[in-house]
Amino acid sequence: MSGLAVYLKEKGFNVSGSDIAESERTAFLKRKGIRVFEGHRRENILGAQIVVCNSAIKEDNPELCAAREAGLIIVGRAELLDLVSRDCENVVAIAGCHGKTTTTAMCAHVLENCAESLTAHIGGEDAEYGNMYIGGNRFFVTEACEYNGNFLKLRPDLAVVLNTDVDHMEYYKTEKNLLNAYLSFAENARACIVCADDRISSHCRADVTFGLSPQSDVSAEEIVGSGGRYSFRLRVSGEIFDRIRLNVYGKHNILNALAAAAVGVRYRFPIPMIKGGLENFKGIKRRFEKIGKYNGALFVADYAHHPGEIAAALRTARETAKGRLFVIFQPHTYSRTRLLFSEFVRVLEGVENLVIYRTYPAREFFDAAGSALTLSESLPNSLYVESVKELSLWLRRSVGGGDTVLVLGAGDIYCAAKLALKQLRSDL
Repeated sequence: MSGLAVYLKEKGFNVSGSDIAESERTAFLKRKGIRVFEGHRRENILGAQIVVCNSAIKEDNPELCAAREAGLIIVGRAELLDLVSRDCENVVAIAGCHGKTTTTAMCAHVLENCAESLTAHIGGEDAEYGNMYIGGNRFFVTEACEYNGNFLKLRPDLAVVLNTDVDHMEYYKTEKNLLNAYLSFAENARACIVCADDRISSHCRADVTFGLSPQSDVSAEEIVGSGGRYSFRLRVSGEIFDRIRLNVYGKHNILNALAAAAVGVRYRFPIPMIKGGLENFKGIKRRFEKIGKYNGALFVADYAHHPGEIAAALRTARETAKGRLFVIFQPHTYSRTRLLFSEFVRVLEGVENLVIYRTYPAREFFDAAGSALTLSESLPNSLYVESVKELSLWLRRSVGGGDTVLVLGAGDIYCAAKLALKQLRSDL
């Protein structure tokens, strides 16, 4: 939402909005000249002609109710994203359960390096672009979020499907419904790029495939890892090109890079320019981001909140950690934890030094079956904590020189970990 607000402000619209509390993001919007209200109240929409809301907004939200009563135009975030994207000649939409943000940013760097005319709407904070980059109208690159079927409201020129892991089952109910949604997303586009290693590849028409499989149109050869970072030689339609060196951590980023490279290949850009764009990418905030040190221990934050993402983050941490590994995980929503409970237990049960932090509920109400406490009780190796104070106490007593503390989750655990670090430093 904040990226779209910035875009509309740059295009000359009078933009205002509200959030439940002040944050770094609301402060950023204010610096951009956008009026931001703290809290949701009816009077916040006075003077508005159009009201935009995301899928997390409840039907009884006071601003939404006031907009209906006033007969204002009400637009969903996904519909607005589709409208905004039409300002550009070519719309590239990136979908998948894992890697959307990183791949969208990688793709933005590739297309900017190749075409120098790009607008990018990114779900996280790219080190160079932020979450909204406005640099031309030849290409529009965006994440296509599958939550509540929102990605089906987009009509991209090029759809990219990274993977189709099980998630958001509170909405889709069955894996078949989820798979069908991805197939519909692909069919809504003029052309489609699909991961050949994913189960969707056998069901979906693909104009270009990517993956580690040698049968892929775009794949990686001679993969080399060093300290958690990887390089590889790009293979396109059987031809092998120069080595690409990624500047981000994690083997999983090879697939993300291949997807972004496939976009460049689809638009017939030279491989050296695609390579340059990928190597220009320096990372995303909260994607294996180093956030500080305490008592000689390195703190790294990652957005991982799905079992598959947690597994990838743990693999990367074990590659890079020199001493002991400590993990702090915050479950994101009760429904995801409940529906994927056994998968969460399986991926976390091998972690020796594990803290489970209270659930980030997002849009949901308490559900004991999917709570962080219930998850912790199923992991005898874990400690459950509910506050920054408890977290700080555990860290003070536990971590030391050479250790790595991996902070996992998509909720407020990022801020909690930073506050804990601040408290620990103030005690020194």
